[in-house]
Amino acid sequence: MIGIDLFSGAGGMSHGASVAGIDVQHVIEADKAAASTYLANHIPKHGLFNDDIRKFQPTNNFERNNKGLVIFGGPPCQGFSTSNQRTRTSTNENNWLFEEFVRIVEFHRSDWFVFENVKGILETEKGHFVEKIVERFEGLGYTVSMKLMNAIEYGVPQKRSRFFIVGSLHGTSFKFPKPTSLVAVTTAEAIGDLPVLDNGAQTCYRPYDSVAKSIYANSMRNSLIKGCHNHLVTRNSEQIIERYKHIPQGGNWENIPDDLMGNYADKSRCHTGIYRRLVENKPSVVIGNYRKNMLIHPTQDRGLSVREAARLQSFPDDFIFKGSIGFQQQQVGNAVPPLLAESIFKEIIVQ
Repeated sequence: MIGIDLFSGAGGMSHGASVAGIDVQHVIEADKAAASTYLANHIPKHGLFNDDIRKFQPTNNFERNNKGLVIFGGPPCQGFSTSNQRTRTSTNENNWLFEEFVRIVEFHRSDWFVFENVKGILETEKGHFVEKIVERFEGLGYTVSMKLMNAIEYGVPQKRSRFFIVGSLHGTSFKFPKPTSLVAVTTAEAIGDLPVLDNGAQTCYRPYDSVAKSIYANSMRNSLIKGCHNHLVTRNSEQIIERYKHIPQGGNWENIPDDLMGNYADKSRCHTGIYRRLVENKPSVVIGNYRKNMLIHPTQDRGLSVREAARLQSFPDDFIFKGSIGFQQQQVGNAVPPLLAESIFKEIIVQ
C-alpha cells in the first residue's frame, strides 16, 4: 500500500505508517523546520511540497496498480485545543483546513483515509466540525468510523488522547486496533537510560553511558548506533532552577515557596500544568508545549530534553529533529506518537 501524508509535521504518522509497511510517497508540510526534519528521516518518492496546502495542486502520478492508497494527516489542531478557548470557533480560518484534506482525498479517490486531531475537536462548536467532516466524507462515498484513542494503551509512555476518523471507499467499517499494552510504560522505563544533562546542555549527539534499562528503552535504540541525537535542553535562569528544586515528583507550582514566585501577580491563578515534575513510576503527562509548561525531569532539576520528549512520544533515538531547539521542541510536542499511528495502519493493511 502507498501513502500520502498531509500536514505531516516532523513525520510521526509517516514513521508509524512506514513501520507498518506503507510506502509513503508524497508529503505536504508548510513549516520549513518540520519539513527539514521530515526529509532528514524519510525520502518520499514524489517529494515534499513545502508550502501552504491551499496552493497545492494534486496530480495522478502514482503507480497504484493493485496497491491501495491511504491518505492521512492531521490539519493544524491548535484551534481545537482545549487550552485555546479564543480560537475554538468557526471563525478561525485554520479550523477549516480540513476542507483541504477532503479536497485531496476527493481528487485521488483513495482507498482509505486517516484523519487525526486533538480530542478538543469533539467539543468545538458543540461538535459542529466533526459532524461537518463526517458529512463531507460520507458525501464522497466513504464508510466512516471514529474513535478517541489513548496512546498509553498502545505502548506509548504518555497519557495522550487523539481523535481519529478512518474512512474506507469500499464499504469496510474500520475496526480500530485493540490495546496492545496492558501495562503502561513508565517515565523511568522510557528515559531513565539517557545520559544525565546539565541545565542548558547543547551537545546534540551524546553516546549512551549505560545499557538500556527496559524493553521500551531498548526498542528506542537502534543497534547500529551508539548514542542518541537531539539530547538538548533549554537553559533556564537560576531563579527557575531554584523553583524546580522545591517540586517533588507529581508536584507543580503550588510546591514553590511564595518568595520565589514574586514575578507572578497572582500565584494562585497559575495553571495546574505549569512547573510539573514527572513521576518516575508512572507514564508521562501530555507532551505538548512542554517548554512553555516547564515540564521537569523526574530526578534532575531541569526541563526535558528534546530526546527525552521524543522518547515519551515513541520516536526512536535515530530520528533526527532539525531547526533551532525551539522548533525541535514544537515539532515533538505537535507530533502523533508513531506507535499509536503504527497500530492504526497495521489494521488498515489487514482489513
